[in-house]
Amino acid sequence: MTLLTNKVIFLTGGASGIGEACANAYAKAGARVFVMDKEEVSLNQLMGRLGNEHGGFVGDVQQETAVKSAIEKAMAQFGKIDVIHNNAGIAHPSKPLDQTTENEWDSLFSVNLKSVYWTTRYGIAYLKMTKGCILNTSSMVGTIGQENHAAYVATKGGMSALTKAMALDYAPFGIRVNAICPAGVWTPMLREWATQQTNPEAIENYLDNIHALGYCPEGDVIADVAVFLVSDAARFITGCIMPVSGGAELGYKK
Repeated sequence: MTLLTNKVIFLTGGASGIGEACANAYAKAGARVFVMDKEEVSLNQLMGRLGNEHGGFVGDVQQETAVKSAIEKAMAQFGKIDVIHNNAGIAHPSKPLDQTTENEWDSLFSVNLKSVYWTTRYGIAYLKMTKGCILNTSSMVGTIGQENHAAYVATKGGMSALTKAMALDYAPFGIRVNAICPAGVWTPMLREWATQQTNPEAIENYLDNIHALGYCPEGDVIADVAVFLVSDAARFITGCIMPVSGGAELGYKK
């Protein structure tokens, strides 16, 4: 038996980047994965690789009706939900606060943070039935900060704080709530961010060097920890903001 045998995982933003790595890892660990993503082509490609025992839904996590419909479809297909992994997120724009437009601010908060409200509102009753768990994809920048990325940092700080509040609220129902916190991870979103920097050519070396272990990883390192956190092996862990950061937050280096 593998670590997630018979688990049903509802995953947002799972068609690319860290989400795609998690979807692959969850399936490999024995779970049935239901992925909600707004990118139809990428989602269909993922579903083709995962196989018919998994499910998908094309929709925007900002929209209440889309999230509600996706959760209802997952329940209709699998009859239960054991895990909700709130992974959908955006990082654009890379700006100080005063240069961020209201629309940019609202979009970041709607995708990165309010989506957790929608998945919880419509999914919590099903998690109570399974004594399941919630995993939120946060970021180390929500703890240590990052220059020229104010709105994004605020959403991830909010995600980490919200995780702790949710852990307390849902513990009486046997529901665990944790967050996973990468530093740099090579994803399409990070590569887009790199192109916005003053010297994109130097960004790969910079991203390697900010990690004490000496390199910027791919999404598989995050996915492996996600598998653990949503499994019964982590059954006494809740309210944890888990760094998977290669030591990026540890302090000054020579």
